[in-house]
This record gives sequence, structure tokens and C-alpha cells, in this order.
Amino acid sequence: MLTTAEVEALARRAHDGQTDKAGRPYAEHLAAVADGVRERGGGPEQIAAAWLHDAVEDGALSADRLARAALAEATKAMVLAVTKRDGEPPEAYAARILATPGALLVKTADLAHNADPARLAVLDGPTRERLTAKYARMRALLGLAG
Repeated sequence: MLTTAEVEALARRAHDGQTDKAGRPYAEHLAAVADGVRERGGGPEQIAAAWLHDAVEDGALSADRLARAALAEATKAMVLAVTKRDGEPPEAYAARILATPGALLVKTADLAHNADPARLAVLDGPTRERLTAKYARMRALLGLAG
């Protein structure tokens, strides 16, 4: 099995050169989500999933490569649970997260970082408002307070 450090290195390589909506290196978001999972009491499998949570969705890692990776099946399941699918209704996405052990903690940390006011503040007004509403809706669908 890959160690947490090896998963981090894999995720950083997979997202190399990518930036977030604010133009920051994408690895900063991955590190923040992994830290958020750790701070919320997540274990190694959830921390690994946090590092890889956007890899398949962003095309940085194929689903086939994920399937073949030396990762716990629980980690792979969490990554696939938090991977949005084209045309998928938010309700179905939230239901899959809720049905997958450990995935809710990963998504909670992801949403917390995505909705960080400091991160949103650098975006233009319409983008900030759209994302704020999107994150609030997902939090509600997942049964998260606030």
C-alpha cells in the first residue's frame, strides 16, 4: 500500500501545473483538504482520499489507474464517491457520498476549504455568489449544519 507521503506525491504530480479558480497552485487546495480531514479526526484512508479527491474528476488520474493503484479499497471508494459525474443531479451526488463510508468527512473538508471566505474573496462577484450558493446547497443535501 502507498504511504500517505507517497499518495501526496502522486496527487501533487497528477495536478502539477493546475491552478484553482483564484490562480493558486491546485496542490494548495489538496493539502488544505487533507489537513481538514486530519483535523476532523480522519484516518489514513480518508487522508489519502482527500489528497486524491479531485484527481479523477479533473482528469489528472484515470479511474482505471485509480483502480490499479496500491490503495485501500475504502480509499478508492471514497475518491469515486466524491467524483462528480457529467450530468449528475446534485441529489444523486450527495446520496452517493452519504452511502460511502468515510466519504462525507472528505467532502466536508473539501466544502470547508472551497467556501473559505478568504478564498472566495479573490473571485469576481458573480462567481463568488454562484459558488457560495452551490456550496450551501451541497451542505444542505449532505445534512451539514450552516
